[in-house]
Order: sequence, then structure tokens, then C-alpha cells
Amino acid sequence: MFRQKASAPTVSATDTTPSEDKNRVGLAALERRLQEDLALLELPAKPWVPARSFNGEAVRDVVVIGAGMCGLAATAKLILTGITNVVTYDAAPEGLEGPWVTFARMETLRSPKSLHGPALGLPQLTFRAWFTAQQGSEAWEALDKIPKNMWMDYLVWYRQVLALPIRNNVRMTGISAVGDLIALELEGSETGRVLTRRLVLATGRSGLGGFAVPDFLQGVDRRFWSHSADDIDFSALQGKRVAVIGAGASSMDNAATALETGAGSVDLLIRRKEMPRINKMTGIGSQGVVLGMQHLPDSWKWKFVDYTASTQTPPPRASTLRVSRHDNARFLLDCGIVAVKEDAGELLIETTQGPLRYDFLIAATGFSNDFNGRPEFSELASHIRSWADGRYRPEMGTPRVNMLEAPDLGPAFEFQERVAGECPMLAHIHCFNDAAMLSHGKVSGDIPAVSAGADRLVRGIAASLFADDVDTHFANLIAYENPELLGDEWTDSTPLLKQENAL
Repeated sequence: MFRQKASAPTVSATDTTPSEDKNRVGLAALERRLQEDLALLELPAKPWVPARSFNGEAVRDVVVIGAGMCGLAATAKLILTGITNVVTYDAAPEGLEGPWVTFARMETLRSPKSLHGPALGLPQLTFRAWFTAQQGSEAWEALDKIPKNMWMDYLVWYRQVLALPIRNNVRMTGISAVGDLIALELEGSETGRVLTRRLVLATGRSGLGGFAVPDFLQGVDRRFWSHSADDIDFSALQGKRVAVIGAGASSMDNAATALETGAGSVDLLIRRKEMPRINKMTGIGSQGVVLGMQHLPDSWKWKFVDYTASTQTPPPRASTLRVSRHDNARFLLDCGIVAVKEDAGELLIETTQGPLRYDFLIAATGFSNDFNGRPEFSELASHIRSWADGRYRPEMGTPRVNMLEAPDLGPAFEFQERVAGECPMLAHIHCFNDAAMLSHGKVSGDIPAVSAGADRLVRGIAASLFADDVDTHFANLIAYENPELLGDEWTDSTPLLKQENAL
């Protein structure tokens, strides 16, 4: 599957500029080098998982839900490893997977341009190789941060050049057990039931839950507010008074978008007395963190995540300046929200700085791991063990709700049962998304370590599939009869030796 290079659309000479022609030539050369590298490494590995069926129905070895960056990396790594009976589903149309060109409203990525991202150890698969093949080394040196739309273009190329088996406009609506298999109910461009042996949930920032909505917004008419990950019609905010909750990157991006689209005014309501300024985890980024966090005692895992939550990650400087350059933007610090209510066709927000009135509010309040609110997880939710189920202990630190909700995952991102034996299929469902951070570190959501996360995930899946089929593999060992030696490579001298000994 990997060896089939993605072909560019057929165009005539009059359809492209000289610059575009040069880019196509450079990209074609890169794709040839990538295929050569794969051939030198004997990748993908030969398929080795025995085929399965159930009552005449074909069974997938792995289904991946989500074709964003993590889903792409997981799918590619599975196929590289010789697990090829795989399919990946995404509810979004092709080219709109993940947040990059939907609700990610920053201008550029926040990660350094040099990070390897989902390249899986293959130099020709990096963003840098893709960029320089088209734009050249001088353009690379001049590039500061990666424009988010360009990152999406790179991920589209990644999918195409590896010919990944992705099906768009398909939504998973249910999960249930059928014997030792997992049955998925699908709607959209593919409908009905699909059986699989393993399931990977590469569902991004929303993880297993959805939007985190503060209590003070419960019951407030949605005409007056949106979550930062909603599809917001910013043009409708022209001339309006807008409030944005928080001081994080998403807050800045949404505030800037509202200002740039013509909002009358934008206030950032910031609970803290000071803006967070230091990105602590970036400061200690290393392969030690990537590879070691998973193996730390629980108390140390909690300590790291709790501390970074308490210090908070600052918004990027460029994102903050993007807001503050507008005269009609205000940063209201030490401004916690006490209550929100509708009043005379507008929002009355009671804050620790007094009452404030707005036409619209954007809640940049992140996501929740409370999977009880997701109907597709209804059969699993009550059985999934979380950190609140005995793994957290009071002496470990602050009992933060979002950390207590985090799933308690095994070494290959697999769910674990709250009560042993009640839902054994959980061991075959892998949580490869942001919800895994407390158990595994930041290897399944952010760009820097996604390749390491995909490697950890697939090693675990491969080992478990091999163990499940060990009888078949042993039978194949016994049945294998292709001789290395044909019998004409030597002469048996034992009879001569016997004659010599008889003399």
C-alpha cells in the first residue's frame, strides 16, 4: 500500500505557473526518495496477521476513528508494521480532518517548525522535507512558524503519498461486543456494522467527551454564546460587544478573529491576576520526558500534570499581540465570572470586577473527558476505569476534576475495566488522543512526540494480536517446509569413515 506513490492531478502547461511547475518537480523527486527509503528499510513489513471472519462477515484487524494527525500517524505505523487489514474513518470531509482549517483560529502553529511530527522516523516524510522540496532551503530558513493551512496541506500530502486507507464522511454511532470482537455502527458515506479486533480512538482534543462548559453557562440560550471549538459565524459579530473567557491560546485566537472580522469591542475575561508567561513543559522537553513519563510512579505523573495546570501554558506572543494591537480590545485581569444571565436581549455577566454587558460570549474553556455524555460510548462509559477509581490518592496533590476524569490506561493506551470481567472488550480499545496525557504524557495529541506515541501504540497492538493468534503462528511454524538445503550441497562421508574404522 505504501509503495504506490500519490500522483499529482493531470494539468496542461497553461494551467500552472513556472513556480508551481518547479514545486511539482521538487515534490515528485521527494516522493521518489521516500519510496527508495521505504524499499531500503523493507517497509512496509509483510502482512502477518491471520485473516478472521465471523459468520461469513469479514473482520478488520484494526479500525481507527479519526483521520487527524494522530489518526494518520497511527494508521501509517500499523501498515508499516505489517498490520494491513486496517481502515480509518473520519466524520469530516476530506481535507477538513482535525482542527487546522476548522476551529483552530491561530495564524500559525505554536510548535517550532523543525519538529518531526508524524514522520515516524522517515526523514523524507517530515514537514521540512515537504516544504523545502517545493520552496527551497532559503525559504525554509526564512520561515518562522508554520502557517496552519500549510500544515493541513502537508497532512493531506502525507495521507496521499502513503495511500492510507481513509474513508471520510463516516461517523461512528455505537460500540458493542460481539464475542471477542468489537462491533461498530457507522452512519454517513458508509453505513451499517463493521467488526474489528482492535479499535483506536484518535479523536483529538475532544478526547472521549466534548466541550467543557462552565456551570454558569448552563441554561443560557445558545444564541448568546459559543464554545471556541464551535463553527462560529464571526461576520455576525460585526459591531457587537464580545466577551471571551480565558487567557489561553484559544482565547487569543478567537478574540483576534472576532476583532479582525469587525467586532465592536472584545474583552478577555481573565480570572488570574497575572497573565501566564512561561511554558514550563516546553522548557523541559526531551526524549527523557517523551519516553520516561509513562513509567513514572503515579504520584510523579500527577505532580507534573498538576503543576503545569496550576502554572498554565501561556498563549504565544504573536497570538497575544494579534489581539492587543486592536484599540477596541481589553484584557480584564482578576475578572472571574460569578454568573451569566440573559437580560433585555443581551448578556449580563456578573464578575469579580462588577457587572458587564455583552452581546455575545465565546467560551474558550477547553474539553472534558466525561464520556458519559457521548451516545456512541454509552455501552462503555460506566465500565471505563478513570483515575478517580482508586488510582488518585489525596496525598498526590490537588484533586482536579479534569484529571480525575482521565481514563486509567494500560501500557498500549488500552482502557481498563472499573470492575474486572464486566467489559473485557475495553482491553482492545485504545485511547490514542488527548485524554491519554495523564497516563502516557503528551504523546497522543501534540506535534512534538506523536511519532513516539504511534510507535508505543502499535507495538502494543502488534504484541496483543500475535499473542491472540499464537496457536496459528505455531501451526504455521510446524507447517513451514520450504527447504534451505536441497540435499545436493554435500556428500555424506559417514560410510567411508565406517570402512576406514573396520580396517
